[in-house]
Amino acid sequence: MNVLIVFAHPEPRSLNAALRDVAVAELAAQGHAVQVSDLYAMRFKSGIDRDDFPTLPQDVRLKVPGASKVGYAAAALTDDVAAEQAKLLWADVLILQFPLWWFTMPAILKGWVDRVFAYGFAYGVGEHSEARWGDRYGEGVFAGRRAMVITTTGGWKEHYSPRGVNGPMDDLLFPINHGILFYPGYDVLPAYVVHRADRLDAAGFAAAAEGLRERMRTIATTPPIPYRRQNGGDYLIPACELRPELGDPSAPGFALHVDDRPREPGLTRPPA
Repeated sequence: MNVLIVFAHPEPRSLNAALRDVAVAELAAQGHAVQVSDLYAMRFKSGIDRDDFPTLPQDVRLKVPGASKVGYAAAALTDDVAAEQAKLLWADVLILQFPLWWFTMPAILKGWVDRVFAYGFAYGVGEHSEARWGDRYGEGVFAGRRAMVITTTGGWKEHYSPRGVNGPMDDLLFPINHGILFYPGYDVLPAYVVHRADRLDAAGFAAAAEGLRERMRTIATTPPIPYRRQNGGDYLIPACELRPELGDPSAPGFALHVDDRPREPGLTRPPA
């Protein structure tokens, strides 16, 4: 398979960089082709602005979605954005790797998403009608491909548990896993998380590295998070609200969008 790692850490000697190298080596050992977009090393422009749309007339007010749509359709986005889009189309698997800063990804990676996931490329595609509401949340340009997050935290694992003060890790990563990766169609694998990153000793790193190697060895077979497909019947269209008879009424908001119905052996989703 072709694997793209989009890496966001400013220090080449960081734990994240060491883990990235572990992942690349193991993926290569398994016969996969790997590309790495090291955003800080590339000095990737993180802020989306008028410069992203060279053909937009100066007397026209910038509306980012509309400008993105026109620019993408005309193949007139900037070269750095077009290069990243080409990598995404090449990749069977996308890995976003970053330290968890203030409960989310670093700004440079969020800017990569803002600029690269253009209108007509990653969103704003498909039919919008009374029957379906676009190709998104399980459908879209990346349907059939896989994605996952590799991240590190300074806090303890218990801090990110269901009763932990920081909130459950699955909830913190929901906007990334569901809102950025599942939205354009990726099958999203559970994240690989290393806690207490700034206190990791040699034994701790060895264990983290081996766990990551195992995840890379099974990247083609790990069952994805069973998010509900928007147009699969679970949601009322066009309101895009979960049908009232589905889900545990006592479950928190994010958990409702994970399909908890029994699955047949070998299936990652219940039969349609």
